[in-house]
Amino acid sequence: MIEETSRESGAAPDADLDIDTAPPEEQLTEAQLEALLFVAERPLTRREIATVALVDRATVDARLGDLEVALAARGVRLVLSGDRVELVTAPEAGALIARYVGADAIRLSPAALETLAIVAYRQPVTKSAVERIRGVDSDYTIRSLVHRRLVVELGRSETPGRPYLYGTGFDFLERFGLTSLDELPPLDIEVATRLIADDRAPESNGTFSNGQAEANPG
Repeated sequence: MIEETSRESGAAPDADLDIDTAPPEEQLTEAQLEALLFVAERPLTRREIATVALVDRATVDARLGDLEVALAARGVRLVLSGDRVELVTAPEAGALIARYVGADAIRLSPAALETLAIVAYRQPVTKSAVERIRGVDSDYTIRSLVHRRLVVELGRSETPGRPYLYGTGFDFLERFGLTSLDELPPLDIEVATRLIADDRAPESNGTFSNGQAEANPG
């Protein structure tokens, strides 16, 4: 029956779809987007969503905005990190969920918290820059944070030696109840001065070997 309809209309069953001819709201609903992000096993890029849903980026952005507002008071939240999006549990439900799964939140040492704060506010940042700010070797601490997925490798610097550039990932946002880096609290003047006091030029021209752009948290 489907084949007969296709022949009668003169359209080939496998013809390319023109995603710009139909109203966007008829192609990707808020409920469909929520379901897609729910079943995704990893954060999805806006481009991936547009490709799967056969819509343009403007439609994806509009539906993401709608979904973010709709979930603001719900048990799951929409987290945006650059071009990637993901559904996470609401921070106020953290203790309840921890009791259900039988595990408390992983505690971070003062050294880990200090290192994580530097990475969050200075990203993308190299290990050497973190060590200059802290004044101590930070190799083990950074590797520990990467293992916990609170810190991620963003690429490599174009400077000599091409050191890794580090930033925060989705697990960082979820752990601290943030939906984006723009929600990071403002720094005390003294702390902010300490973070930018060292020469940042070696690692922060915003150039990545994998083509990513420098993040600018608020």
